[in-house]
Amino acid sequence: MAATTPATLTARALLLDMDGTLVNSDAVVERCWRRWADRQGLDAAEVLKVVHGRQGYATMAVLLPDRPMAENHADNRVMLAEETADLDGVVPVPGAPAFMAAIADLPHALVTSADRALAAARMGAAALRMPETRITAESVGASKPDPEGFLKGAAALGFAPADCVVFEDSEAGIQAGRAAGMRVVGVGPRAAAFAPDVHVADLTRLRVEPAADGSITLTVLA
Repeated sequence: MAATTPATLTARALLLDMDGTLVNSDAVVERCWRRWADRQGLDAAEVLKVVHGRQGYATMAVLLPDRPMAENHADNRVMLAEETADLDGVVPVPGAPAFMAAIADLPHALVTSADRALAAARMGAAALRMPETRITAESVGASKPDPEGFLKGAAALGFAPADCVVFEDSEAGIQAGRAAGMRVVGVGPRAAAFAPDVHVADLTRLRVEPAADGSITLTVLA
């Protein structure tokens, strides 16, 4: 898939979503949310259109706007437990192992809607190194598309938002990155529809080059 213009970005820090960006967990997500949709009497196909990128309670609030938030949070706890226990089909996005190796010594953070346990389970199942700096569901008061997670990731690394590039696959995540004042690399088929600054089919299509001044050049490969 062709990249959008520009084909090169320069950053000083990288903020990485997990699901759909580093880890392909779509099979688990679909299984768990189909069960939830059945329990709620909702069309699973319509539910699956909005689940990606947000914390579970926020997705439930979109789908059941009149339901008390306490019920959404209770269901979210059940959903997280189910997702953490189900790792069948969780694999790295193509190119993710090499990408994570390439950025090991560069400023980067994981910014995910998963909680700590789910993030650890999925990164482990995909055999991917867990970044030292990570912003998980416990770290924020608002789910993507709110920019809080990305802003906290930038602050934790000590960089201004404008110096950070976000890696995301979902509409909610891309919106969050933009709202944080950051440029966005969209990864995978979902991202293409939401006008990221750069789009790649997967992480094999991206070259990472550190510079002597501490900057990072990201180049989309033809």
